[in-house]
Amino acid sequence: MSRVVLAGAGEELVLRVKQATDGDVSVLPPGRLPGDPARLFEQLVDGELPDVLLIGPHAPAPEVLTLAARLDVQSPGIAVVLMADPSPEMWQAAMRAGIRDLLPPDADVPEIHAAVERAARAAAGRRRVLRPVSETERYAGRVITIASPKGGVGKTTVSTNLAIGLTAAAPQSTVLVDLDVQFGDVASALGLTPEYTLPDAVRGPASEDTMVLKTFLTQHPSGLYAVCGSESPAAGDTVTGEDVTRLLASLAREFRYVVVDTAPGLSEQTLAALDRASDVVMLTSMDVPGVRGLRKELDVLRELAMIPAGRHVVMNFADPKGGLSVRDVELAIGTGVDVVLPRSASVPASTNQGVPLIRSGRRRDPMVKELTRLVSRFSATPLKAPRGRAKHRAAG
Repeated sequence: MSRVVLAGAGEELVLRVKQATDGDVSVLPPGRLPGDPARLFEQLVDGELPDVLLIGPHAPAPEVLTLAARLDVQSPGIAVVLMADPSPEMWQAAMRAGIRDLLPPDADVPEIHAAVERAARAAAGRRRVLRPVSETERYAGRVITIASPKGGVGKTTVSTNLAIGLTAAAPQSTVLVDLDVQFGDVASALGLTPEYTLPDAVRGPASEDTMVLKTFLTQHPSGLYAVCGSESPAAGDTVTGEDVTRLLASLAREFRYVVVDTAPGLSEQTLAALDRASDVVMLTSMDVPGVRGLRKELDVLRELAMIPAGRHVVMNFADPKGGLSVRDVELAIGTGVDVVLPRSASVPASTNQGVPLIRSGRRRDPMVKELTRLVSRFSATPLKAPRGRAKHRAAG
């Protein structure tokens, strides 16, 4: 059965669409239709992308056309059907935006059913063309790359807590990759002593067989898997962008979530991770140098067309006494801030103990609350509050 999502519809249309799809439809809540596909699909309960997006007449045409055009580029395996006045002008605009079909708002149940079926067949055909059958048979996980132009902004703290949070929602289905090839410290932040590291995972048998690759991963007591950073800068420098691309592709076929902690700036390896990402978390500290650096990095990535559909801006070390407001930061970088992480005295102890804050049992800590909110942007399953402080460090 094709997966259908309905947006911009009143109650009467919802009933017609449910009849046309035998009830197999997800209805998005009323409100403004986001122009960014990632923002739209964050509203889905299970996080699974649809085959058909059916948009009712309550959504303004300009918003629909903008969203459809972006979907056509970013998610061509999703077919859009619009219910609007089928005038010649609207048909022309819809075709240019990549909309598959146009129905009048008063279309009856058989008409809606036929349009959805046509759109679903078209979506399936495009997915077969876009990816070989051998790939579509396997699950393609969500690759979440954490990036920042500068060091010292908390990338590893955010990466490890995000990965631990996603593991709580999807046990045994999350892997964290330490892509700071010279000075990565994911292992330390998680209290791990790895037997194998990043260079081992991209060389020899591990690079050729995903079953072998999984034996090169280090497992955390939470159920999180990790590709830990290299033991020395020299060893890390042997890892190329091509190695990163192959590694992330392999992991995405085996895990639901692949979280990537990168080095500061735009190295060859970071660019490879961004190119493979379905989501990017752009991280900045709440100070002028950090904000200016993020603005420059966003500009470069836009020029390279390397900002994926899922873009999440996170501001760390937020402090109302620092002289900058969230609005100041948004104006400076030219886009909204999605999550604000407060400056927290709990972070140094968490890092030194190798226990991510989300596992520390500090449920009322403002930092933990915001980290949990970040996790919820990716997780379809609500994150349960931790039961208590973890009392041991992992062995490799």
